Amino acid sequence: MNVSLRGFDGEDLPAHAEALRSVYAEAFCAPPWNEAEEKAGEFVGRLRDDVRRPGFTGVLAFAGETGEMGETGETELVGFATAWTTGAPFPTDRCHPQAAAGLGPDRAHEWLVGSREVDELAVRPAARGTGLAGDMLKAVTEDAPDGRAWLLTSVRSARAMAFYRRQGWAQATHPSPDGMGTAVFLGPAHPARTLVPLPL
Repeated sequence: MNVSLRGFDGEDLPAHAEALRSVYAEAFCAPPWNEAEEKAGEFVGRLRDDVRRPGFTGVLAFAGETGEMGETGETELVGFATAWTTGAPFPTDRCHPQAAAGLGPDRAHEWLVGSREVDELAVRPAARGTGLAGDMLKAVTEDAPDGRAWLLTSVRSARAMAFYRRQGWAQATHPSPDGMGTAVFLGPAHPARTLVPLPL
């Protein structure tokens, strides 16, 4: 599969909203995530605000015969990644409270505030195993300030957990293996990665 990555910002959203919704649905509305279909539409809705967050960065992955717009102008969106700068005080929405509970409020502030927070990383099933996810992850984090990048993922996805480890990310919180916990990962160049606790 020939894939090209392109930067993404708020001006691109209207043209790609339906394709983003479709990729999100294929990635997250199936096992192990099992999100409801309406979550895909909600993602596109909140993305309209997210693109205005400080430090927002995003990348879109397009597949085609040449990896670029061909003679017919047709390519398919097969993946995307979004990230931004975690603000202060440390957020209390979505899964952020689980991150703060796992790290403790002091570490959450010291390690995560001001860092590049990867929000979403999604790839269509047909594009999995191609190295695309790793390329997109690197694209949205390679210029993170002082190498400080982090993300949250669910321990119910063994595939996601293994993927981030293969990319050199360090698991910083170790929730009980009941399939419902959320784990914090620190990027390969995060200065606190050597301080993370080992699992019991």
